[in-house]
Amino acid sequence: MNENKNVLVILSVDEVHRKLLEKNAPNAEFVYAVDREPDLQMAENANIIIGNPRRSLLKHAKKLEWLQLESAGANLYAKDGVLPENVLLTNATGSYGLVISEYMISMVLNLFLKQYLYKENQEKHLWHDEGTVKSIYGSTALILGLGDIGGEFAKRFKALGGHTIGVRRTDAQKPDFVDELYLMDKLDELLPRADVVALSLPETKETIKLIDAHKLARMKKGSILVNVGRGSAIDTNALCDALNSGHLAGAALDVTDPEPVPPDHPLWDTKNVLITPHISGGYNLPETYEKVFQLCADNLGRYFRGEELQNIVDFSTGYKKR
Repeated sequence: MNENKNVLVILSVDEVHRKLLEKNAPNAEFVYAVDREPDLQMAENANIIIGNPRRSLLKHAKKLEWLQLESAGANLYAKDGVLPENVLLTNATGSYGLVISEYMISMVLNLFLKQYLYKENQEKHLWHDEGTVKSIYGSTALILGLGDIGGEFAKRFKALGGHTIGVRRTDAQKPDFVDELYLMDKLDELLPRADVVALSLPETKETIKLIDAHKLARMKKGSILVNVGRGSAIDTNALCDALNSGHLAGAALDVTDPEPVPPDHPLWDTKNVLITPHISGGYNLPETYEKVFQLCADNLGRYFRGEELQNIVDFSTGYKKR
């Protein structure tokens, strides 16, 4: 693969990062999209794209051979007809576990210790004890999705004295950071055991509204739900009902359905819900960007050396191939 290739870079890069990319592909022609907005001509000429382009552009990318995403989620690009035939797709799985797992732990502690209630009291100038709290120590987390993010959360929850139960789509080989491991067919049996149900699932036909009214009813009374994967995994109206009725003690949502949440949506006023605008996996932590960039740069070098790429996506599942 030493012949000239046109590389379109949508990922935001400074001069230092540009030089590192170009060092890994010395025979390539690089084009950098201004303000991360490539135009039609850029897409038409690109053999390689690094970053997440608008999907509407990709139908014009007839020369495209490989798309390297800066996101871990690849489902929107793996759908039929989005990419030209025979294009290689890779994602950034492995880059986000640090920052998102710490977000998840912070949200669990916020809800367990009722810190959100004390913040509300502070705004009201109210000195009031909110009563009994919970600890991660001795609690059980049911973790749906044991990739980089779910695995890093499990490690941290376990390190704080919690019991971890992992649920995978396939592969029942148990990693050390979970105490128990099951496949998805055991979910109904496992939900009543968990103090925390943590979702880090991509969107697939199997995960859409996976947590519906039935699953929410199966959850332990007083448990909490944390979602950092895709908002579509939860039936939002059913979640509002479960929270407002007091069946669940709380929920932390960095992803929602719909997203963004419309100003008049009942989720905003639902009891004990913490909502953030899909920021847990962004670049607010500089280390996250560096992990993503290093993966992209390494894959670029591999591509031009004719080596196997990291994180090749299986179009049939939307997941990284094992």
